[in-house]
Amino acid sequence: MEICHPHNLNQKTTGAKPYGIRVSLPPSDTFLHLLDTNWKRLHWFETKKERDQALEDMASEHLYSRQGDRPRMIFEAVETPKRPDSD
Repeated sequence: MEICHPHNLNQKTTGAKPYGIRVSLPPSDTFLHLLDTNWKRLHWFETKKERDQALEDMASEHLYSRQGDRPRMIFEAVETPKRPDSD
């Protein structure tokens, strides 16, 4: 069987992905009762440009959102700290 959408594969990455996006919810969001009060999700990217494009897309109003819907997710750009011995 061929893979229709290769981006859905669970593969180990070979390159470094130091640029990330942290997705979380505000502490007052009632959805946290179903998840965990410390819930968050991290997405990692190889370049800052890729990360910034994904961040812009995630934070924008999506085509199929209902009129008046206001997502409450918090999107934060993050970076892995550089190790002192890696120049």
